[in-house]
Amino acid sequence: MSDAGQPKIRLDKWLWHARFFKTRSLATKLVTGGHVRVNSQRVSKASSSVRPGDVLTFPKERDIRVIRIVAVGERRGPAPEAQALYDDLDPPKPRDHATEPLNPRYEGKGRPTKKDRRKMDQETR
Repeated sequence: MSDAGQPKIRLDKWLWHARFFKTRSLATKLVTGGHVRVNSQRVSKASSSVRPGDVLTFPKERDIRVIRIVAVGERRGPAPEAQALYDDLDPPKPRDHATEPLNPRYEGKGRPTKKDRRKMDQETR
């Protein structure tokens, strides 16, 4: 199979174009840390080339993302344009907020007072 006609782009640049990371340096940091796989092969160079059809696996926040590259993209455009660059093979599942609170705040009422904290400490003993 010849890859001569397919466009290529740097891995860190593609992750930034597809809006998985806010800055290109954050994408570079993840790749150089050895946390990204391209077609099941661990990659540690941000300058690695990717092309349409490659499958990327990488951690994003608390989820593991599995993405198939559809297009290379020419710029970091708006979100709908960025979402057209990939197919999400394993979309993140919605979190159960009953077992995992969104924010570790005191019952959604903001920060607990000193009196409330003492009361919580008494209840946990």
